[in-house]
Amino acid sequence: MKIKIVIALAFVFFVSCKEAIDKTEIQNLNGYWEIEKVIFPDGEDKEYKVSETFDYFEVKGDSGTRKKGMQQFDGTFLSNDVSESFSIEFQDGKCFINYKTDFAKWQEKVLVLTKESLVVVNNSDIEYHYKRPILLEKN
Repeated sequence: MKIKIVIALAFVFFVSCKEAIDKTEIQNLNGYWEIEKVIFPDGEDKEYKVSETFDYFEVKGDSGTRKKGMQQFDGTFLSNDVSESFSIEFQDGKCFINYKTDFAKWQEKVLVLTKESLVVVNNSDIEYHYKRPILLEKN
């Protein structure tokens, strides 16, 4: 019985230790993302059951833009022309998104990036969990 427990714990440990984000996975960032939850440095979290705004990422090479948008009932998206430019940087096996606007610069470390899940942490140790939204079809 003890051996089964040790094997199960080892399996969980190895599955939970994801390798570094590969440069080819950056294309998974493209598209719409919905905030799912935020985890604060003290461990408290805030879950978002429904979000009216989505983040839209567009990556070209090692740079891109992020915009906020709202899906309309006809399946189209409404967004303003405010965008945040960013560059992608790889350091010591880690992936970073470096944002720059006319007002600020900041960095987020990418912890998870798959086709369906995005987790980033900022310099204030606030962790943001995103998922792909359910999109309405355009009429």
